[in-house]
Amino acid sequence: MPLIWAAISGHGFGHAAQVVPVLNALSRLIPDLRVLLRTTVPPAFFKGRLLSLWDVSPVQQDVGGVQNGPLRIDVDATWREHNRFHSSWEERLQTEIDAMRIAAPNVVLADTPYLALAAGKAAAIPTIALVSLTWDLVLSEYTAPPSIDRQAILQSIRQAYAQADLALRIAPAPKMESFQRVVDIGPIAEPAPSAREQLPEYLGLAPGEHTVLVGFGGIPLDSLPFDQLESLTGYRFLFDGSIPPHSKRFVSTASLPFSFKTLMASVDVIMTKPGYGTLVEAVALHTPMVYVRRYNFVDEQPLVEYLHRYGGGVELSMDDFMTGQWDQALREACEMPPPQTLPPPPTGATEAAALLAPYLGHHRE
Repeated sequence: MPLIWAAISGHGFGHAAQVVPVLNALSRLIPDLRVLLRTTVPPAFFKGRLLSLWDVSPVQQDVGGVQNGPLRIDVDATWREHNRFHSSWEERLQTEIDAMRIAAPNVVLADTPYLALAAGKAAAIPTIALVSLTWDLVLSEYTAPPSIDRQAILQSIRQAYAQADLALRIAPAPKMESFQRVVDIGPIAEPAPSAREQLPEYLGLAPGEHTVLVGFGGIPLDSLPFDQLESLTGYRFLFDGSIPPHSKRFVSTASLPFSFKTLMASVDVIMTKPGYGTLVEAVALHTPMVYVRRYNFVDEQPLVEYLHRYGGGVELSMDDFMTGQWDQALREACEMPPPQTLPPPPTGATEAAALLAPYLGHHRE
């Protein structure tokens, strides 16, 4: 049976959320496809999402960013972790090469671990990058501590990315120059069916009360200004995290009989940071978004531009978010007219699958 080696960054869940639709589209072309997930993303993320036969090999693939919650990047700690990762580069590389040779996959797919691309090249296995950002671009935004050779790390990452046989750049994405060959593909989004009719009844909403999904991705948000927000009438907040007991305004998403993706398709407003998966899906769903920017993450600007061109977005400053001054942004989002320009169809997964299929022995008839 054909086997694909899927190396996935463990920095949040966004990279896994891009890979899963591609693998599902690929399994529809190749029903006997097997997937080896080389990642530290928890197996629970893939259960119920990934359709093909799969197994997880939990080995660290990259560093990404060290974060204090989903909105703050610890720049010095991020550089220290990259320095540690690269100080054992040769051992890590050899571990991946040996494992690839034993597994003997038909192709390596990486979103976006550069280690896998270098290892696949050394193991003489075709290597494909699936990318909406690269870690050299992320790191290029940050100043390294004096003790760390910033340029040497960036050069090592770029050299590894250059080993890829092909890079599939997912729209929207920043410009990328590390790869030898780049093919642009459409957005990747797989919205769930809506439960918009059931949700208000389940929550016992008052007439005119709006639902707001508050979720910031795979890196937990450990606190909110609950006391200030409890008096914000007209909204019911569905929070992907712990809530105070006896809250009248907040509901934990874990307590609801709907998946997070179903809630995304069912609420009036989504509040989040501009991360690829949530933002592109919100645009596809025509659901307005209130977003809190970090201003030091490389894919944020093209994502925000995409949101304002094809969807509906209102920026909430970090200070207003942290102090519970949400009312104006939420009112603007709820009153926002439908977008005038239709978004590009989310064809990225099927396009990527069509490009990957020949490596797995599938040819168009």
